[in-house]
Amino acid sequence: MFFINNLYYYGILIYGDSMKDKQFKNLDEQVEIFRHKGLTITDEEYTKDVLLRENYFFISGYRHLFMQKDNNKTYIEGATFEELYSLFLFDRQFRNIIFKNLLIVENNAKSIFSYQLSKKYGYKENDYLKPANFDTSPEKSRQVNDLIRKMKRQVRVNGSQHTATMHYISNYGYIPLWVLVKVLSFGIISEFYSILKPEDKLAIAKIYNIDVNNLSNYLSILANYRNVCAHEDILYENKTQKSINDTVYHILLGIDKENGEFTKGKNDLFALIIILRQVLSNADVKNLICELERLVDNLSMNLHSISINKVLDRMGFPLNWKEIANIEKRPYNSEE
Repeated sequence: MFFINNLYYYGILIYGDSMKDKQFKNLDEQVEIFRHKGLTITDEEYTKDVLLRENYFFISGYRHLFMQKDNNKTYIEGATFEELYSLFLFDRQFRNIIFKNLLIVENNAKSIFSYQLSKKYGYKENDYLKPANFDTSPEKSRQVNDLIRKMKRQVRVNGSQHTATMHYISNYGYIPLWVLVKVLSFGIISEFYSILKPEDKLAIAKIYNIDVNNLSNYLSILANYRNVCAHEDILYENKTQKSINDTVYHILLGIDKENGEFTKGKNDLFALIIILRQVLSNADVKNLICELERLVDNLSMNLHSISINKVLDRMGFPLNWKEIANIEKRPYNSEE
């Protein structure tokens, strides 16, 4: 137990008088804070209306590209509230597009996994959820048992909330895996792949035409981005803890290297686009790139104090990012 500014600390930092309280500010005061920091307010009533509907805290989270390098508390000359809000709206629309495509990937994965495993292990929980059906190495034993418990818990908690699962429970007393996946999160699906037997991982990876280790990494990253989108967190500058391996797309797009490593498309948003290029159909990829192109062009028209290239750089997008839709999918052994 620690003693800080006359307040006890039990693993949670509690600020005392040495820290300035964050007090409520009305809309007029919020506008003045922006002005004090150098942001141009051209229409005060419009600005207050946006702040009321969207929240000062959320909008100011997009300020970083508009701040001076030597003083990150002051906006660059000419930066306007409209630009700041345009980036906010851009990220919202970008998030919606990405989320829509992640749902496609999630559905595809659930369908492929359930088909492959039902074909091999049967269609009743007591059959396909046997620990012996998964990686039997000692280091995986705890993870396998934990995940099986998670899946069974998902049935108990969510089974009655979906017509299909309720139908099978009521009429047959079991839920086939191809129905069970309806109530499983993408995170569980990602972990599910990691505990499969090596031969089952390989069979699924061949369908995607992706190396087993890469696919495992991709699924984890995709599940992470699904959570980012679902919780409406800032997306465009998001970085993942995991990086993806070098691919043919890095090479053919001519992405710059620094100290032998590609500078873009490793753990940034363009890495996500590279993954989506490999797991989505060609038609879905072309639709994705077309939607993103329109969105980027629209933001470019609304920016004046900074260039669209500054935004793309923050996202990890190379200038020729749109060309990825025209690069044919390659077998995983071409990613070496």
